[in-house]
Amino acid sequence: MATTGRMKRRLIGMLQKRIGEARLDEVPDSRDRRGRRWELGTLLAGALLGLVAGSRSLRDVEQLTAELPPPVRVKLGIPRRVPDTTLRDALAALEPEDVRPALHAATRAAQRRKALEPDGLPFGVVSLDGKSTAVHAADDFFAQRHTTAETGPLAGLVRTVTATLTSSTARPVIDVFPIPASTNEMGMLHHCLSSLMRAYGRTDLFRLVTYDAGACSKENARAVRDLGLHYLLAIKSSQPTLYAEATRWLGAAAPDDAAASTTDVDHGYRVVRRLYVGDATAAPEGWEHLRTVLRVEFETLDPKGTSVAVDNRYFVSSLMRSRLTDAQWLLLVRRHWGVETSHQILDTAFAEDDHPWIEQNPRATVVVMVLRRIAYTLLTLWRGVSLRGDEQRARPWRDLMRDILLAAVTATLHQLRGLRNHRLPPPLS
Repeated sequence: MATTGRMKRRLIGMLQKRIGEARLDEVPDSRDRRGRRWELGTLLAGALLGLVAGSRSLRDVEQLTAELPPPVRVKLGIPRRVPDTTLRDALAALEPEDVRPALHAATRAAQRRKALEPDGLPFGVVSLDGKSTAVHAADDFFAQRHTTAETGPLAGLVRTVTATLTSSTARPVIDVFPIPASTNEMGMLHHCLSSLMRAYGRTDLFRLVTYDAGACSKENARAVRDLGLHYLLAIKSSQPTLYAEATRWLGAAAPDDAAASTTDVDHGYRVVRRLYVGDATAAPEGWEHLRTVLRVEFETLDPKGTSVAVDNRYFVSSLMRSRLTDAQWLLLVRRHWGVETSHQILDTAFAEDDHPWIEQNPRATVVVMVLRRIAYTLLTLWRGVSLRGDEQRARPWRDLMRDILLAAVTATLHQLRGLRNHRLPPPLS
C-alpha cells in the first residue's frame, strides 16, 4: 500500500501531524545543558518514528533515522541520524510522569477531531487491566524482583496498568500507570482513576470504568462512584458474598432466558455468548451503589454443532439496567476485553515483551512503554478511523508498520510537496 506516492504522502502527513499533536517538545528536559547537542523533542520524535515503523531496538532507530531522505527529515523534524547511545541516555534521564502528558495530548487532539466518539454505546467507557514485562534488572520500584532461584540471574518484572478507551472504534490507549513493587493492581485502582480524572475529567471522554476481578473490591467500587463515574466489575469466588448473591440471582437461568446473545466463528468453532441480566434486589454491606448484576455464558461448539466447552462469568455494575439495552449490556462486557487486545498487539506487532529496547534500567523501560503506547494509539486511530473500508481497517499491524518504514525511507520531495513543514528547533550553539 505504501509503494504508491499518494499513500506515502498520506502516511508522512499523518506522522507529521500526529507526532506534533503529542507535543513532545514540551516534555521537561532534566539533562545537563553542558554538552547537550540534541533537543529532547527531536530525540523523542525519532523514538516514536522508530516505534511506529517496527524498530526492534535503539540501534534500529539509529539506522532508520540515518536512512531518512531530506524531505522526510524536514517534515518530521529529525534533521540527522539519531545515535542510539544519545537516545538511550536521553530516555534514561526521563521519568514516566514526564512523558505521560504527551499521551494525554495526543488523546485530547483525537477527541477534538471527533475520532474518539462512542461506537454502539451512549457514552465513553475506559477499561483498565494490568500487564507485566520481564527484564534483566530490578530496582524494587519500577521492577519487582522476580528471580526464580537464588543462584540464577537477576530478573525483574515491570508491571503497568493500561487504560484503553474501549467505547471507541479504534480502542486507543489513553493512559498507562507503572505499578510500584510495593503494591498490586487492587491497590492501584484509586490512583489510576484519580490520574485519569486529572487528565480527562473536564472532557467527558468516559463515564464508566470496567475492570476484571483482579481489582474488584467494595473500596475500589466506592472510589469509582466518589469520582462521579460508574463501574462494571468482574467478580469471582475471591469475593465470596457478592459472588454467591450473583449466582443465586442468575445462576439457574437457562438459554431460553437469555436477554441477548451473539455468535462468532473462530477457526471453524462457533462461540455463543448469552447475557443474563437483572436488577440487584439486595447487596452485601458496602455495596449500596450496586444496581445491576450480569452473567455472560460462553459456549463453544465444534464444526458439527456439539458443545465442547461452557464458561460463565459474572459482573456487577453501579449503572441502572434501564440505562442500556440488553444488546448494549452484552456489548459493554465484550468491549472490556479490548484492553487485552491492546496488550496482545503491544506484544505481537510491537514485540514489547521480546524487545523492550532498554532492559537494564527499569525506569527507562517504563518510559519506552509510555512512548510505545503513544505509537500504538497513533496507529490504531489511523487504522481504525482514518482508513476507509473494512479490508483496509483489517490490515495486519505488521504490514502497516512496514508501510510506514518504506514511506519514511523512500518518500521523495515531489511526493511530499505541499505538506506543511515541521518547524525545526534552532540549532544549539
